Amino acid sequence: MSKVSLFLISLLLIPISALCSQATGNGGTIQGIVTDPSGASIAGADVTITNAVSGYTQNVKSGTDGTFHLVNVPPNQYRLQVSAPGFSPFSQDIPVHTQVPIQVKAALTIAGSTETVNVSASAEVLENVPATHTDVSQTLLQNLPVSTVGQGLSDAITLTSGGVVADSNGFFHPQGDHGETTYVVDGQAISDQQSKTFSTQLPSNAFQSLELVTAGPSAEYGDKTSMIVNAVTRSGLGQQPTGSLDLSYGSFGTVNEEATFAMGGSHWGDFLVVNTDRSGRFLDSPEFTPFHDKGNNETIFDRIDLQPGSRDSVHLDLFGARNWFQIPDTYDQLDQDQRQQATTLSAAVGYQHTFNPQTLLSINPFFRQDHITYYPSADPFDDTPATIDQNRHLTNWGTRIDLSYANGTHNLKVGTQLMQTRLNENFGLGITDPTFNPICLTASGAAVTSPTPTNPAACSGLGYVANPNVSLGLIPYDLTRGGALFHFRGAANIDEEAVYAQDQITLKNLTLTLGLRFDNYDGISTDNLVEPRVGFSYLIKQTGTVIRGSYDRTMETPYNENLVLSSTTGAGGLASNVFGAFGEQALRPGHRNEYDAGLQQAVSKYVRIEGDYFWKFTDNAFDFDTLFNTPIAFPIEWRKSKIDGVSLRISTSNLHGFQAYTTLGHTRARFFGPEVGGIIFNSPLDTGVFRIDHDQALQQTSYLRYQYKKDGPWGMFTWRYDSGEVAGAVTDLADALALDGDEQAAIGFYCGSEVATLYRPITSCSSNYGATRLSIPAAGAYNPDHNPPRIAPRNIFDAGIGTDNLFHRDKLKTTLKFEVVNLTNEAALYNFLSTFSGTHWVTPRSYTVTLGWTL
Repeated sequence: MSKVSLFLISLLLIPISALCSQATGNGGTIQGIVTDPSGASIAGADVTITNAVSGYTQNVKSGTDGTFHLVNVPPNQYRLQVSAPGFSPFSQDIPVHTQVPIQVKAALTIAGSTETVNVSASAEVLENVPATHTDVSQTLLQNLPVSTVGQGLSDAITLTSGGVVADSNGFFHPQGDHGETTYVVDGQAISDQQSKTFSTQLPSNAFQSLELVTAGPSAEYGDKTSMIVNAVTRSGLGQQPTGSLDLSYGSFGTVNEEATFAMGGSHWGDFLVVNTDRSGRFLDSPEFTPFHDKGNNETIFDRIDLQPGSRDSVHLDLFGARNWFQIPDTYDQLDQDQRQQATTLSAAVGYQHTFNPQTLLSINPFFRQDHITYYPSADPFDDTPATIDQNRHLTNWGTRIDLSYANGTHNLKVGTQLMQTRLNENFGLGITDPTFNPICLTASGAAVTSPTPTNPAACSGLGYVANPNVSLGLIPYDLTRGGALFHFRGAANIDEEAVYAQDQITLKNLTLTLGLRFDNYDGISTDNLVEPRVGFSYLIKQTGTVIRGSYDRTMETPYNENLVLSSTTGAGGLASNVFGAFGEQALRPGHRNEYDAGLQQAVSKYVRIEGDYFWKFTDNAFDFDTLFNTPIAFPIEWRKSKIDGVSLRISTSNLHGFQAYTTLGHTRARFFGPEVGGIIFNSPLDTGVFRIDHDQALQQTSYLRYQYKKDGPWGMFTWRYDSGEVAGAVTDLADALALDGDEQAAIGFYCGSEVATLYRPITSCSSNYGATRLSIPAAGAYNPDHNPPRIAPRNIFDAGIGTDNLFHRDKLKTTLKFEVVNLTNEAALYNFLSTFSGTHWVTPRSYTVTLGWTL
């Protein structure tokens, strides 16, 4: 589809959406009528839905005509309960997996008799759907500890989903892949990177619920499918004025202010979030003690709902955010003063029209832009080994149209998504270290730092030896030898069109999903793919068991961050001529086959156990690399990957104030050379298999919380175990000895009783060596597939205490909490000399006290 056609379609849909104005998005609606035995309506009946595992609840009263509406309901399984004075309670189990309003007739019986429909003990905790997913409620989002400033959403995802490997700066790796996550926020799909070094992030207090889908994605989802974060934001529709204000102060001078406000009527609503954060440890730092690491984050989110009639509804999501931060220094770069700013602007409309009780039309036009600016030090020679600057824009705009039909056993959806991504990239680079790319070497092999000569042919005449590894393309940009800055400017538009159809068929205890998607990708490279997706789940009522399985064919699109830089081959080969790489090739979308098998088991109505095994095969598998050791990260592509793993989750419902869960995950992420896309620094002849640096053998999270009565004091405890990601920079003793003192100290390198320090590196060792924070393979035992070096295992404990109503008031409630992250102050690494992100330490022990008010 042409860019003009895409523009015209989106332009036409926006005013249509604005003219027709309910709480729309990914949430569902449960509506119906409450009657007595004669069929007369009952006004003022209490209608409540609850999910025992997630803790989500919503309550309304029936109107004067007996009708009720529960809106913006997150996808899940619910227990509906209706009660009125003089009548026996009514209850029914209701699955919500469609945006088509679900109709319920609650016929109450006279007190003394009971009417119960489709209710069983295990039904409260089981969900009979093929997709593997984790549900996260607003309550859990508010109670989880936050270790990364401005990245509460990433922390929540890492701590609740078993298949996620934690990384630095809010980054995470779902199901063995490098950040292949799509966020679907009230119908708006966002598949670009959301960690703070790439962008900003929606605040966690804006969400009503999250559904984290890790296998069996529906045909409506594309781009990045290792994890689908199906998010429903909070709404002010039908609410009396409510709000909250939280003020926090903590270690490293961290200050947070978070405010929410909601109000509305029967036909309108507004929900507003305003957050600010400041910290002296804004990024995870390359040193245990952070310095030059200040930063701040400002976020505003507003959701406006309008419902002028019973058939039409519209919502508008507005989001703006800014991250400004210093780039943390290391001990050998104390004069460096690099900084970065990231700003995000987003607007998304969601319009819904109900044709009849079975048919619903949804239209979602959207616009989103990230603007990243990277500032070098004022003196370029304070930056080593290179000075860089960057200014880039990443803009998505388009629309999504769905038609949903739910009737009898069928839940059908057909739709299309039209999107254009506009990329504009500018950066400059200059070499500031004369030893980084020396022209000549002394007889002993030392770098000659003299500004002359600039031609290797002149070395012998000066008594030197020409450097056989010199990158000739970098010489004109070596500032220590009279060179000038290299400037890159590039732009590209990427058009994506998708059409899809899916049907969820319920046949008593059997649920089938049949889907088909077609994706067309037209950007720096072109590709298209037909993608069948099928799944099943079966409920065994006698044992309280759900078995499930799925197969999915997907097209994974390239990362957009610095995609133009990584794919540009102009001027005779930008990469080989300037950067000294083997070459450069445009990235193509990956083609994936994924299989999944899982089991869900209820243990009474209080405990649920879930297990899942997945395996996926991808041709053209994505990763990131960095330009030398600068912060310029760009996407690359390997020939293929084979990833498999298991996850386990044990969770409880609320047991008299106590609630807990445990997640475990294991992944094998095997990638196969050669590198086939992006700037190719790796040999194109290397076809071997290796473990990618986000491969981890085991991660585990345990969360426990107890609260005395509804608003009483509470206590919380979490335990996170990570066995350690692959860290390929130190494969043997020789690699360890080649590190400088700061790097050796970071990994805790020792030889016998001698321990490396910043100013006393270990330069020779024959035996009895090792590292406390890195697992180094024994001599001759290194194998990139079966025995790579890894970060050492770590155990991180967090704890908190507090109260949700300090003075026991009914209206204005005062909240107070005290939290500790990394209770034992374990000195641990996320990664070490990673090709993607370098070296980062886990947050040291930090304290936070929060005082708040809720209306």
